[in-house]
Amino acid sequence: MAQYQIEVILLRQLASYLAMPIFIVDPRGTLVFYNEPAEAILGKRFEETGEMSPAEWSTVFQPTDEQGRPLEPDAVPLMVALNDRRATHGSLWIKGFDGVRRHIEATAFPLVGQSDRFLGAVVLFWLKASP
Repeated sequence: MAQYQIEVILLRQLASYLAMPIFIVDPRGTLVFYNEPAEAILGKRFEETGEMSPAEWSTVFQPTDEQGRPLEPDAVPLMVALNDRRATHGSLWIKGFDGVRRHIEATAFPLVGQSDRFLGAVVLFWLKASP
């Protein structure tokens, strides 16, 4: 594991205790952690995947709209939080490591530490309820 700022380490620790799915990336978009509730949606344990570059995880999860069309990065909440450094929310489809497409709601926000240090971004997500 790479060296991370204390805020990222503490957030990772907090996420490991929460029941909501959480996905954390560093300032370059590298996946640094997702928690156990996220594992159920993503289809694989974090211990099995480890850290992944943005090119890897965006290819694996294949974010799409309802019709299955690939989403542009500026339409994916996590990428908006990372690139524009602002909070956002959206609904999208992802394909897990297990090959299952899932409809999720996602709320993402930039992670900013003391002295205004940009540390990456966080997304909280959950399965969207069927109508």
